[in-house]
Amino acid sequence: MTELHVDHILVRQLERHHEVTTALRDQLPAIQAVADELIRRLDGGGILYTYGNGGSAADAQHLVGELIGRYLRERRPLPAVALIGDAAVVSCIANDYSYDDVFARQVRALVRPQDIVIGFTTSGTSPTVVNGLAAARTNGACSVAFTSSRGQALARSADLAVVVPAEETARIQEMHLLALHLISELVDRWAAATDPPQRDSPHP
Repeated sequence: MTELHVDHILVRQLERHHEVTTALRDQLPAIQAVADELIRRLDGGGILYTYGNGGSAADAQHLVGELIGRYLRERRPLPAVALIGDAAVVSCIANDYSYDDVFARQVRALVRPQDIVIGFTTSGTSPTVVNGLAAARTNGACSVAFTSSRGQALARSADLAVVVPAEETARIQEMHLLALHLISELVDRWAAATDPPQRDSPHP
């Protein structure tokens, strides 16, 4: 049987993924802090709003799916909204104002002080994400940045931040996905443990 040749580029990419995953351990306290704050906000009647561009938009929607659906456990749905999902609203704001305002204008319209807003940006400099988190702070909500070592300024300006120690977009996105799964694990466990007991359905 002929041995299949594996391109060294693939091996190096996998090695780099492992390096960044190992380095992400230093971000566990930050990830825990985001999970704790998200739980506190949800427990107090708050809503998660989240957004990003491109692959980060997919991450934002992924997190919302984990909360409204489930991660591992059967439990109640949790309130979360991905601000990238309404094509009419996004295209209206981009057309009538500026694409830089597509998230900030929605945040100003919807977000309350008890809510939490998470912006995903691999660069940390995307105007849409920066403006959206600034609007969250103006509205009195908790602002959270998921970014990278390129986004230190955004991380400092946010209330909480998960900063991936890498500069390669692919590795950053992989770690954002891992971090949102870790957060989902903690939120999922809390929600399942605090679900009200199910009543038996009354007989007709």
